Amino acid sequence: MANSLPPELHLASTWYGPDMAKRTTEWIQQLSASEIAELEKAAEPLLKGEQNIASLTAGKFPLPTLGPKLAALRKELISGRGFTLLRGLQVSNYNEREAGTIFYGLGCHLGSPRSQNAAGHTLGHVRDLGMKSSDPNTRIYQTNERQTFHTDSSDVVGLLCLKTAKTGGASLLVSASTIYNEMRKHRPDLLELLLQPIATDRRGEVPEGMKPYLLIPVFSFHEGHLTIFYQRQYIDSAQRFPDAPRLTTLHVEALDMFDKLANDPKLCLSMELETGDMQFVYNHALLHDRTGFQDWDDPKQKRHLLRLWLSIPGDRPLPEIFSSRFGSVEIGNRGGIIVKGTTPTIPWTV
Repeated sequence: MANSLPPELHLASTWYGPDMAKRTTEWIQQLSASEIAELEKAAEPLLKGEQNIASLTAGKFPLPTLGPKLAALRKELISGRGFTLLRGLQVSNYNEREAGTIFYGLGCHLGSPRSQNAAGHTLGHVRDLGMKSSDPNTRIYQTNERQTFHTDSSDVVGLLCLKTAKTGGASLLVSASTIYNEMRKHRPDLLELLLQPIATDRRGEVPEGMKPYLLIPVFSFHEGHLTIFYQRQYIDSAQRFPDAPRLTTLHVEALDMFDKLANDPKLCLSMELETGDMQFVYNHALLHDRTGFQDWDDPKQKRHLLRLWLSIPGDRPLPEIFSSRFGSVEIGNRGGIIVKGTTPTIPWTV
């Protein structure tokens, strides 16, 4: 059966975690003092006027030195290893609005921010709200539980770490093409099932006229690209809808094998995000995860990250089936969660 599948992949994003862990100088980039000063200068007029930055563009956030470096970083995300980490931002010097404005402006040089939920938040907050994943309408990032390897509904996801947890909360990444190769080698029959559409729960965020679940394959081949789309918890919870296609015993076996490979320390990469770290991950080639964590008792010290979902210019084409989740497959203008009444906004808490 392997002969009927697309061939094994050998891409810059086809990597193994232990090897990548030895190559930190390739993917950790230290911001210089002058680059940080440039970011602060670009943010200053926006902060003075307390402007709503939800519609901010790169042109309104000038980065003459750092901007070209971010353009090169975008290419690395699309056609390289698929992730990077920018380090050195001293977030202890800023309040939440200041840090968020800098992060948002930098992100606009990579792509266009997209809504992350039905409320239209284009800058999201990742923290434990005391919710439980057993609630089918809970988004996993609102808990302190271990997530599962997944992709987000955008081309790129960016995180800025404001506060770390007391213990745990490590960031995990794994290559989709590495998982594909391993499944192709060992269980091509199960891989074949993951190339067919599978129901994924929308968790209550349903665009007008759409079903409460969507149908997209885990692996999609389109115009020479392998694209991944995956969230196991949402696949499982989609079975609550009577008209959703049923998962067979073989489907469950295929999904279990996918998860086992994603969590294999021979495949995945673990990193600890420090305060001020900005991580950017390419959703079409990599999956990301987070370990469970124990938080601080002091509310002011609790784990807190800011998040961006970005639509990237110059990106790969996506199959039309992705429109059911991304709203469109137009390059540079796709992704995010849009429901009736959604208006782009930024929820500051200070």
